Parts: sequence; C-alpha cells; structure tokens
Amino acid sequence: MDVPPEPSTLRVFVALAPPDDAKDELEHVLRPAYGSYPRLRWNRIEDWHITLAFLGELPSTAVPPLRSALARRAASYPAPELALLGGGHFDERLLWSGIDGDLDGLHLLAAEVRGLVRSCGIEFGERPLRPHLTLARSRRDDPTSVPQAAAGLTGFVGRPWRAERLHLVGSNIGRGPGPIRYRDIEAWPLGGAVRRGGDSAPAEA
Repeated sequence: MDVPPEPSTLRVFVALAPPDDAKDELEHVLRPAYGSYPRLRWNRIEDWHITLAFLGELPSTAVPPLRSALARRAASYPAPELALLGGGHFDERLLWSGIDGDLDGLHLLAAEVRGLVRSCGIEFGERPLRPHLTLARSRRDDPTSVPQAAAGLTGFVGRPWRAERLHLVGSNIGRGPGPIRYRDIEAWPLGGAVRRGGDSAPAEA
C-alpha cells in the first residue's frame, strides 16, 4: 500500500490538554447542550486543548528543531495545576470553557514557549494569551446558540488537575471542507514539580 507523502507545510500550535477525567466531567455537563443546540459545530472531546502559542502554517523542515527545543524546556518546567471553570463566548460565535488555577504559571509557560519558538527562527503573530478551551462554533446565521450555551455553563466548577504534558499539535484547518481535526506531532512530560498559586513544590513520590 502506498504511503501518502508528508505535507510540505503544517499548521501548528503548542498547547496543554486536560486529562480525560476532567474532560469527562465537562462533557457530562454539556450533554443537554448537545441536544439543545444541534446546529453548533461541536469540537471533538479528544481535541480539547489550551493554546499557548499559535504558529500558523510552517514548512515541515521547521518542526524538528522546534521539537528539540520544546522537549528540553518541558522537562525542566513545573506542571501547573489548573481547573475548568464556567463558560463564555467570543463575538457570539465561539463557545468556550474558562481556565482557573495557577494562571501565573500558565502565562509564564506560554511566554517561555513563545520565546523558544522565536529562538528557533520561527516568526508568528503574537496574540494575548486568553486561556480557554474551545468547545463549539456557530454558523453565521445562528447568533443565539453560543450565548445561550455559554449561559448554561455559568455555574460549572471543575476539579483541579495537573497539565502534565506539553503538546506540539498539527491541524487540518484550511485543508478541506470537513471538520477540524487535530493530531499530536509530539508531546513531552512537564517537570515533576507541582506549581500551585505561583509556588513550586516537590513532586509527589
């Protein structure tokens, strides 16, 4: 069987992802919304992530040095303790769940990642970090579903969890009319120290 050639470019971002049990907790709360707002384009649960740096379309040759730099940094950076919290929307079009916990540590990690990317000679558009988990997008003729679904998440408070791995992710955005799909190019464990509220503590045995 012929193996399809690797693409010459990749659409890439660096992200964290909640563990499965934290995603299951949010998915349980969202179940009524799946039925109530069928026209929303819901992201797959396995694709939920917190973007730290969106790099856009890169030549595939730029990926190997980026992988090496991120692997080295991940091993020495404490895993921040985070939680999913509530919900909201951007411009009535994009539904998200918020992020709580060690936001200082999360912003520091994002700054480290962005600095590493630039040190690899990769230029990308800087966007302010607004930590969130994208859940769904609306169609252009549906201005009400996203705000209503966001209101249904107002009281949601997820359990704390550690962001244990740093993910380099590729997507198929712009590569066809189908749904957006993501895949890990590679993921690396973050360092064993637990960061809570901006402090570091030894890892549990």
